Amino acid sequence: MQAQDNQKPVIDGDTVNTDTTVATETANLDKVEQTEEATVAEVAVEEQTTQPAAVDEVAPVVAEPEVERESMEFDVIIVGGGPAGLSTAIRLRQLAIEAGNDEFMVCVVEKGSEFGAHTLSGAVIEPRALNELIPDWKEKGAPLNVPATEDRFYYLNSATRSTKVPDALIPAPMHNNGNYIVSLGNVVRWLAVQAEELEVMMFPGFAADDILYNDDGSVRGILTGDLGVAANGEAKPSFEPGYELLAKYTVFAEGSRGHLGKRLISRFGLDKDSDPQHYGIGLKELWEVAPEKHEQGVVMHGLGWPLTETGSTGGWWLYFDENNQVSFGLVADLSYHNPYMSPFDELQRLKTHPVIKNVLEGGKRISYGARALTKGGLNSLPKFTFPGGVLVGDDAGFLNPAKIKGTHTSMKSGMLAAEAIFEATQAGRQHDEVVAYSTMYKESWLYQDNYESRNFSPAMHRMGQFMGGAFIFLEHNILKGKMPFTIHDNLPDYDQLERANHAYKPTYLKPDGKLVFDKLSSVFISNTNHAEDQPTHLKLTDPTVPISINLPLYAEPARLYCPAGVYEVVKDAEGAKFVINAQNCVHCKTCDIKDPSQNITWVTPEGGGGPNYPNM
Repeated sequence: MQAQDNQKPVIDGDTVNTDTTVATETANLDKVEQTEEATVAEVAVEEQTTQPAAVDEVAPVVAEPEVERESMEFDVIIVGGGPAGLSTAIRLRQLAIEAGNDEFMVCVVEKGSEFGAHTLSGAVIEPRALNELIPDWKEKGAPLNVPATEDRFYYLNSATRSTKVPDALIPAPMHNNGNYIVSLGNVVRWLAVQAEELEVMMFPGFAADDILYNDDGSVRGILTGDLGVAANGEAKPSFEPGYELLAKYTVFAEGSRGHLGKRLISRFGLDKDSDPQHYGIGLKELWEVAPEKHEQGVVMHGLGWPLTETGSTGGWWLYFDENNQVSFGLVADLSYHNPYMSPFDELQRLKTHPVIKNVLEGGKRISYGARALTKGGLNSLPKFTFPGGVLVGDDAGFLNPAKIKGTHTSMKSGMLAAEAIFEATQAGRQHDEVVAYSTMYKESWLYQDNYESRNFSPAMHRMGQFMGGAFIFLEHNILKGKMPFTIHDNLPDYDQLERANHAYKPTYLKPDGKLVFDKLSSVFISNTNHAEDQPTHLKLTDPTVPISINLPLYAEPARLYCPAGVYEVVKDAEGAKFVINAQNCVHCKTCDIKDPSQNITWVTPEGGGGPNYPNM
């Protein structure tokens, strides 16, 4: 984090004086362990002259009586029921059945209320991994019903002008011949059915809360979260203790910025030889448009306005799915510099451009959601094996950023992990490091897929859209992915914000309820819900930081980068308060990634909470 300097930011037109003491106001502190982060609901600024209280002055929390928990044992536990986790489970059971070992027990734990509830993607998927995993997927009714028929790529020069890029100039990885426009949530629901038919034990609505270790430090399993805990940490009448789920090996498939994967990377130093990981935030709206405007199978992508006004990078998509539905969305790179940039508001004003407006105008918005994606590519890929477990999918970062696709890579990583783990268990091993997974990866098409796109993210970040785009065209269309050198991007996303008083402040549109919407109405149609009176799952390491540091330096960007209105800076006669509306959280993890002070930690709320995306 950069050093603090003397600045007074403008927040909604008013100057906030932060040359004051910061005091914490909290009605209910979640139970705090020595190695975990404290959380508060509000932080207040008061007119005093003393120094801010240190974090270690918080009164110690008395240890609670140990809860008696049931334990269940499996051969393999998989944390996360997305494409990577379900592919791992399916492949494990396929191998077990082929080997005549029908007693081989595989369990999938999914925090969403159902499989697919938290799945969000564009999505155009490459069926390569699915063809390998379930060759007869068409006969089994997989929801891949719309082949991509045409690619269109636009550069938006301004709010009204655009340039259609000729097909010959589009980088080769962005061509979608042979791919399918899908609802990834529905694909995941279908994969869950395939897993159930193979007798995988499925636990939706259970959040993996913690990691269990053996005495030698190897991963032993996971602890699911307690249900029915009040905000003050006390058990409600509905209290149910979490389960200890134990296994020979544990697979972490939580998706981007998995909260347990993050701990494992730190504990085992898995990223010590990697570039910093990089992320984007993807925001999506599902629309039903007039039949005369619908062109089933057309895939549209674009760059430029409005992100260029704040010097930000990213791109948008418009996919014409079946039933007159259109998937529309924006990916904004979280390496952006301007603290006043709001990805949600950029999505809203993007819809006013004629290229987009001509399709959506007069239609009906059906759903909304947001999710971070891991896009650093091969250079940022951590070591993904450790004693007792592995990382798969976006928990590690196998997404191909040049293709803007991660489903086929996530599925393949899970399949490779399954093959390595099953081989280890057949040899009588458990809780050791399955190094064969890394070897299999290096020998697979997945590694080649990642290798050919290793320069995409660093080139776009360091060179910008024009020079970076030209570099990518040269690498993929001319050199066929065989550039003789590798570019690196070693500056973390959170460390790239400029000071607020130096930054351009964009003007965002007022909602009209037809094309442009606000955050709260958008969260409503994401079907987001969390059980009331539970500990907040958004933890502040130091509750004074939002007002004492982030506000004067960066205008507290959490209120803008959050796509769900979770964070607010509220002013009153006493000063400013930092308010966390955890109920609104759509589990995108952007705050955990982009907070410039790295002061926010996202952990799982009570199982079953969060969004419930239909057809997304």
